[in-house]
Parts: sequence; structure tokens; C-alpha cells
Amino acid sequence: MTATDAPLAQAHGATLPALVASAAARLDAAGVSFGHGTTNAHDEAAWLVLWRLGLPLDTPLDADAPGAGHSVTPEQQAQVAALIEERIATRKPAAYLTREAWLQGVPFYVDERAIVPRSFIAELLADGSIDGFLGAETRDVLDLCTGNGSLAVLAAMAYPDVHVMGADLSPDALAVAHINVERHGLADRVALTLSDGLSAVPGPWDLILCNPPYVNASSMAALPAEYRAEPELALAGGADGMDFVRSLLAAAPAALREHGVLVLEIGNERAHFEAAFPDLPAFWLETSAGDDQVLLLTREALVLNNPSIPSA
Repeated sequence: MTATDAPLAQAHGATLPALVASAAARLDAAGVSFGHGTTNAHDEAAWLVLWRLGLPLDTPLDADAPGAGHSVTPEQQAQVAALIEERIATRKPAAYLTREAWLQGVPFYVDERAIVPRSFIAELLADGSIDGFLGAETRDVLDLCTGNGSLAVLAAMAYPDVHVMGADLSPDALAVAHINVERHGLADRVALTLSDGLSAVPGPWDLILCNPPYVNASSMAALPAEYRAEPELALAGGADGMDFVRSLLAAAPAALREHGVLVLEIGNERAHFEAAFPDLPAFWLETSAGDDQVLLLTREALVLNNPSIPSA
């Protein structure tokens, strides 16, 4: 065996900073992909190390930070090394290993039955970006394609006077969503139901939130293993990514009240969206990923784009 053929050393380090740095180097060398709560090897390593050691995720990791230099036992190092190797071998997102994901500082349970929550709509709920499009009469909110229920929970937290319905085509995802609704004590304000699109949830709604399957076929074929570990149903959007969106926009006007709005996430598919709906006026909303990931559509705009729907 040559030096280049030798297996890479597993994560190790007698202090937290050293252990995180070693774990990050191991993840980098293994070529894993990120994007399920972290964007780089250091942050992912910090998450996994702190979780494995049972430490708060805001534990300081700078070498000169108070407490950062406390020792990590050989047994703890071995536990961390095993977790890092599991991350590499399985290519599962870290959230599936820890059974937890965070959105806007709120923890959510997740497992392989549901997509790892990472919607930019969460930012818009937290910072009030869509509040100006809502009114005092806003009471009924639908989170369509709810997955693990995180947006439904965050909407209920953001708007204490509303009732939220989370809907999904997947019974497995809804089982995970039930865990999160109960975890956050919102069973009296957040209901969950099985629905293929809007078929079982016709409304009327004041606000529809939707992070649908929108990945186009060519992007699906190129997804890293970490994304292929998620339910394909939650990702694949057909040839141009717009299959679900087409049916949603056709049905949405009838499901919205007169001043209702639809907030729709389409990821990196803006070009495909605009090609599919060239005459549809949309408000593109600013997120940490730019102004081409999430859009807002008023009922009025949807009606104008679909003359078969009567105006209110």
C-alpha cells in the first residue's frame, strides 16, 4: 500500500477546537456535500461534534474562548469519529443522523420520512417580509407540501391569531409533522391532513405557503448523494421543475379569499418559472439567498392569469 492509498486518519483531538478542526478536515477530504443546515465542512463538523458530546450548539469553539480548551476524552473522540465516518459512509444529511434540524432558531425533529427543512420562507415569516401583503382579517393559513411541518409551526408562531393547516401527499411526512406540532404545543392551532395538492384543502385561505417539489429533471440527475437520501417525492418537479406548480397555480385562485396571497418557493428555477408563466406578475422577495428563490402572488394576479376563474 502506498502513502496515497492509506486510509485517512479519523477525526481526533483532545480539545473541542482541535476535534472540530480534525472532523472538518475529514469531511472535506471525503468530499461530502452540504446544504442541509450547513454550507461548509467546519459548520457541519461543529454541529456533529457538539451534538455527539451533548453540548449546546452555541458552545464557543474559538481556541481562546472560555471553556473551549476543556479536554475531550479518548472515548468521546471515538464516539465523534464513528459519527463522522457514518456521515461519510452513508452520505446521509447530518440532520438524519442527529434527528434534528433548525429553522430560525427553532428545533424540529426530522428523519428519512421527510425532507430536511431548509425553506427560505422561514426567513420571511420571521422577519415580517410578507406582513404588508396580509390584513387584519388574515385567519386561515395553509402550508402546502408541509413535509415535517416546520413552516406550519413557524407560521403559527409568527401569527398568534391564525389557524394553520399543514397538508402533504406523503403519510410518512405527516407522521413526522405530527411530532413537531406536538413538540411545540400547537395541536390546538395547527391541523394536519393528507392532500394531493389542493384537492383535500380547497379553502378558502387567506395565505398559502408552499415549498413544493420543483427540481428539474436534469438537476435531479446530478444531485449529490445527500439529496438523493431524501424522499424524491419532495424534490422532483418534472422536466422543467414546474409540474406541481402548474397545477397549483391553476387551482389556487379558487382556494384563496379575495385578498389572499400565495408565497411560493422555487429555488434555482426562476428561469423555468418565468418561461412557464411569462405574463404572471409576481413579487420576488429578498432572502439570504437573493431575490430569485421565493415569490409572492396575489389572488388578483392569479385570476388575471387564469380567465376561467371568476373574480371575487
